Amino acid sequence: MMKHKKPIIRYLLPIIILILGITLIYFLKTASLSNIFHSRGTESEDERSSGHQYHTGENPSNQQTITHEEAKEDIPTVEIPLDKQQLIGVKTTEVAVRPLYKIIRTVGKIEYDERKIYTINTKFDGWIEKLYVDFTGRYLKRGEPVAEIYSPELLATQQEYLNALKWAGQLNGYRLYNNDTIKDKNDVLTNMLLQDAKTIIDAARQRLKLWDITDEQIKKIEETGKPIKTLTIFSNVNGYIIQKNAFQGMRVMSGEKLFDVIDLSTVWVVADIYEYELPLIKIGQRANISLSYFPGREYSSTIEYVYPAISGETRTAKVRFTIPNPGGQLKPQMFTNVEIKINIGNKLAIPDDAIIDTGTRQIVYVDKGDGYFEPREVMLGLRAEGFREVIKGLRAGEKVASSATFLIDSEAKLKNVTPLGGN
Repeated sequence: MMKHKKPIIRYLLPIIILILGITLIYFLKTASLSNIFHSRGTESEDERSSGHQYHTGENPSNQQTITHEEAKEDIPTVEIPLDKQQLIGVKTTEVAVRPLYKIIRTVGKIEYDERKIYTINTKFDGWIEKLYVDFTGRYLKRGEPVAEIYSPELLATQQEYLNALKWAGQLNGYRLYNNDTIKDKNDVLTNMLLQDAKTIIDAARQRLKLWDITDEQIKKIEETGKPIKTLTIFSNVNGYIIQKNAFQGMRVMSGEKLFDVIDLSTVWVVADIYEYELPLIKIGQRANISLSYFPGREYSSTIEYVYPAISGETRTAKVRFTIPNPGGQLKPQMFTNVEIKINIGNKLAIPDDAIIDTGTRQIVYVDKGDGYFEPREVMLGLRAEGFREVIKGLRAGEKVASSATFLIDSEAKLKNVTPLGGN
């Protein structure tokens, strides 16, 4: 039985010694931290006791000590001795008027420039006999044929035009129409008929032009003397087909859209701005736009338009930029990084790190000198790149704690020191 107990005691003894050692270290650290914040208090009590001994007037600085104590009673302060400030890393910053810049960083998306979307359609009814553009995304050049259309209405107008030309030629030759002269000036009836023929020719020609028939096509009709069964529709812009509604053999109505074409020489960048940042946004502000796909390349643009509505889901409004796209490398739906730098002007400001935000109010600790800090409530404005605008509560030239503020705040709460409020 004794043989079994000895190994157990041999294993338990080191564990008990380890627990006692950890407990001893914990109490030593607690006592050391307490001495950091309370040793100065003991020194102050000793000084007050020493001052009481010299109350008869033997101490020449007694009046100054009493004045300092009375002032300290009027303003709530927390005491952090100078040597302890260095230990916990307290730093102070002067409250000053400085230029503030707000940089808004957001994400944008490349969109079509809606001002450069064009539609190709017909102004007459007919059927598509031949289709040259057979898929979406195809690039079109200005003047390139897109479809050949047969139209009975167009065929009838061509025939009317040819008949008018033939009638004029029978009366006095086609040369008469070109030179606008009459051989037999005494023949009044011939003169009237020729004028009527000219009017009919002009009307038929004008009708063909209004149907987007080119001068070259009209000239071909005149030279052959025969109507063209199918007339070719040409593209009047350079761009990409983004919507195709035309198919081989289908019937088309006048005004019906056949193709949508987009010119991508310029594109829009549409970015989201949170509603709390909207008061800072104005048309004409410059922004830098970059894409992760093209590192090192930046596009500079200005805000062209601020959209009037806010998204209910994201609580953001949209702003629009236009950037050039000469090589066509920028594709719609690409994401971009947008950076807008806004000059707020010269404002009284303090660092963000100097502020204790409780959720209901903002507090700073003002350095009163000799190791005393006054908790003071302040009213703050805009946030700008590590600084906050001070609207109320501080004056230029005062110094505030800008590091270790949470340690100072903890000591103030332990001593029940609370701010009186902003000045």
